[in-house]
Amino acid sequence: MSENKPLVGILMGSDNDYGVMAEAAKVLKQFGIPFEMIVSSAHRTPERTATYVSAARDNGIKVLIAGAGAAAHLAGVVAAETTLPVIAVPIDATSLQGLDALLAMVQMPAGIPVATMAIGPAGARNAGIFAAQILATDNIELATKLSNFKAEMAAGVIKKSDKVQEKLAADGLI
Repeated sequence: MSENKPLVGILMGSDNDYGVMAEAAKVLKQFGIPFEMIVSSAHRTPERTATYVSAARDNGIKVLIAGAGAAAHLAGVVAAETTLPVIAVPIDATSLQGLDALLAMVQMPAGIPVATMAIGPAGARNAGIFAAQILATDNIELATKLSNFKAEMAAGVIKKSDKVQEKLAADGLI
């Protein structure tokens, strides 16, 4: 993974989605996974989307992450154009607070699978982690990084629990 050729392609339906989708990029950078990010709309630039996705495998892309709000057809359109794994990130872009995007993404017809994450930044972070996990199936160095990441999260929880115990004792509650 030392080469700079992108392994993950991140698509977003609008530049307004950048704040959310940057969370996926941060995770990929943390794990040393090269990526690229583009704006491409399923509705406003369908040819651009199809062209990018159709060439993705030949360009070295192994996983695609698609973030969109509102009608949120981007992930489904992407999945229809490739056999690469597609991870969807619903974005809160309407008065329905992202539920419209979530439902559009999880209701793919049989034969067009899309792995759908949570709405918003947490979903984008998980999309980055899930992409790393997919890539780690044949990359022991990345698998080790993921194991260390999970161990660090667990240690953080234990540290927080210890602080709660200290606070309980200081407040005379135990």
